[in-house]
Amino acid sequence: MPAYTVHEPPPRDGDDPAAATDRFVFVRDKFSMWVFLFAPLWMVRRRLWLVLLLYIVAMLALQAALWALGVPGGARFAVVLLVNLLIGFEAATLRRWTLTRRRWISHGVVVADDEESAERRFFDAWMARDARPLAPAYAPPAGAPAPYRTAADPPDVIGLFPEPQRRP
Repeated sequence: MPAYTVHEPPPRDGDDPAAATDRFVFVRDKFSMWVFLFAPLWMVRRRLWLVLLLYIVAMLALQAALWALGVPGGARFAVVLLVNLLIGFEAATLRRWTLTRRRWISHGVVVADDEESAERRFFDAWMARDARPLAPAYAPPAGAPAPYRTAADPPDVIGLFPEPQRRP
């Protein structure tokens, strides 16, 4: 099943918190063929300006280095394809990084079949969380033994012998 990360925009002055839920962004973690084929255009469309600048600088430096080393054109093209393949796999990570830089708040991961189901599942959990007080996830029962060992406890023995023994 696809996984989506949920991001909330930074609060605006005088903005109602309930109205901000319309601006939440769900980023799907997947390989994107369109990003692989048209990486710079995708970066412009998503307004990832710093990512675009780093991409252009890195590609120019890489191509200049390969040209200076006398690498044939086919190999340079293969390097461009491999870099774009990497960007296709990491497109969601680049978008999340940009949202984090813009001070968007990450609310976690939702697993769902599509974006609409992810939104429904996330907001259902969000409303349920706000409706009841939070309880600790795990509380040991009263009188339970301590989860740590004391110095008086015998050491564990690894092997077939019941007690640690000295070799003759």
